[in-house]
Parts: sequence; C-alpha cells; structure tokens
Amino acid sequence: QVQLVESGGGLVHAGDSLRLSCTASGRTFSSYAMGWFRQAPGKEREFVATISRNGGITDYAESVKGRFTISRDNDKNTVYLQMNSLKHEDTAVYYCAGKSLLMATMPARYDYWGQGTQVTVSS
Repeated sequence: QVQLVESGGGLVHAGDSLRLSCTASGRTFSSYAMGWFRQAPGKEREFVATISRNGGITDYAESVKGRFTISRDNDKNTVYLQMNSLKHEDTAVYYCAGKSLLMATMPARYDYWGQGTQVTVSS
C-alpha cells in the first residue's frame, strides 16, 4: 500500500509559477511510475504529466508542454510538478498518482492517488 500526500497548491496570478510536491510513504517508491492529473469543476479528471520509475522518461499533455516539468527524487520519495507561465485555465485540483512499472496517461491505470491540492490562477 502506498499513501500519497500532495502539497504546494495555492492562489496565484496568471504568469506566475508554482511547484507542487507529492510525497509517498513506503520503501518502494522507485518501483512506481508517477503521474500528475487535474480536475476542474464540472470536468473529467485529465492527464497532466507522467514520469518513469527512474525519472529518465517523461510525457506531458499538449496543453502544458513547455510550461510544466515533472521530476522525482527517489531518495526523498517525492515527485514534483513545476508549473510556469500559469494560465487561468490551469485552475483545478491537482492529484498525484502512482502505478507499478510503466508510465500511463489514463487515470484508470493508476492504483494509488493523493487527496489533491487546489491550484487557482486568477486572470
């Protein structure tokens, strides 16, 4: 069982930056691919970014490419999402998620989820 706790959300202005963190419990963090997803009010949960177990491979949604960066520190059991040039449309609850082995972009493929952290971008 893996427990995930996100932090770092908040209220920012358009154009600002924010870094989200997600810390996992347990000693097997490096065996999980990790992902970030977001859900805006009235919308489905959508893929944002994913990273491989060793951090060597990443993938992003088109809407965040060039602005967001996912990274991980396996020694700290933590995955990060650096968000730059934030837009109003980035406003959502952001969730980190973990799954065994390979990366994925579909929420249904992930086994473990955090409770979410709110990001609000004022225009």
